[in-house]
Formats: sequence, C-alpha cells, structure tokens
Amino acid sequence: MRSHTGEKPYSCNVCGKSFTLKGTLTYHMRTHTGEKPYSCNVCGKSFIRRGKLNEHMRTHAGEKPYSCNVCGKSFFLNGTLIVHMRTHTGEKAYSCNVCGKSFTSKGSLTVHMWTHTGEKPYRCNVCSKSFVRRGKLTEHMRTHTGEKPYRCNVCSKSFIQKGILTGHMRTHTGEKPYSCNDCGKSFIQRGVA
Repeated sequence: MRSHTGEKPYSCNVCGKSFTLKGTLTYHMRTHTGEKPYSCNVCGKSFIRRGKLNEHMRTHAGEKPYSCNVCGKSFFLNGTLIVHMRTHTGEKAYSCNVCGKSFTSKGSLTVHMWTHTGEKPYRCNVCSKSFVRRGKLTEHMRTHTGEKPYRCNVCSKSFIQKGILTGHMRTHTGEKPYSCNDCGKSFIQRGVA
C-alpha cells in the first residue's frame, strides 16, 4: 500500500533519506557503515546485498546474458544494457534541476547532485573521511589495509587503483598516449610538465 501512498516511514539517521520498507533502510545503512556481509568465495569481494553477490558471480562464470542489438556488446546486468542503449540513442533522461546538465542514468544524476549539495555519503569508518562515490571509499580503505589488488603481470608490482596499473603498464609497453599541444612531445601520463 505504501507504494501507492508514497509513505516512507523508515528514515536514515545519518543522511535523512527515507524508505518505504525497513529492509531497504537496513541495506542503505550499510552504505554508511561499510558493512558488506555477503562475500564472493572466488575473489573475496564483498557486497551489501545477496542479490549483488549473485550478480557478481556472473563475472567469474563469464556469463553476460544481456546483449546490445545495435553493437553486440554484452553485459552482466539488464540495467547496464538499458543504460548502454542510451549511448546509441543519445537519450539523457535525467536532468539536474540546478544547472540543467543531463545524464543517462538516475544514479549519475544523484551523484552529480551531491556536487551542488556538498553531500558525501560514503564515510570511512577508520578516519571519518567522506566521499561522493562508493568506489572512492573502497580505494581509500586500501590506504588503511595496505591492499593492492592490481598487480603488474610483467614485474609483479602492485597498485591500489586499476588506473595506476594502467599507467604503470606503459612503462613496459612504451606507449605514450598523451602529447603536448605546443611541441608535440608524447608522455605516459596526462599533466606532465
């Protein structure tokens, strides 16, 4: 009945967001606490919900049951396919009511809105530093745990972020994808003076 009335009696005492179901609030609270009780027995990655773990297991099985009928790219999740289809149509159905910028997904708009409100809902339970994106909190937590999950298959050096590994790999391949607009000299990474 609450879905028809719009009633949301369960409120988060951290950020004030309200929910129709108590269980949804329980899941939401885990975004603040960092609790992820469902762990993958293959790679150890943890999740807030059992359903997310089940979706993740497809990555190990290589199962991508959702395919784009335009370009043939396949996805683990139907929702990802739906958002992907908007790259072909150009549809950006979600618009910011503050600055007018448009987005292909509701989640992207939500994260964007935090740039206006200053909200950073993902808090480190070790040092209390806050982040706009859950992935950034995950990366930050590695500064506390020392975990470096991205390993170079050439020299075995490990890194906190995948992007840092990507840049490091260029030291082995010699690839220099960034060039100076003034002199044309090429570089491994962006922003080299």
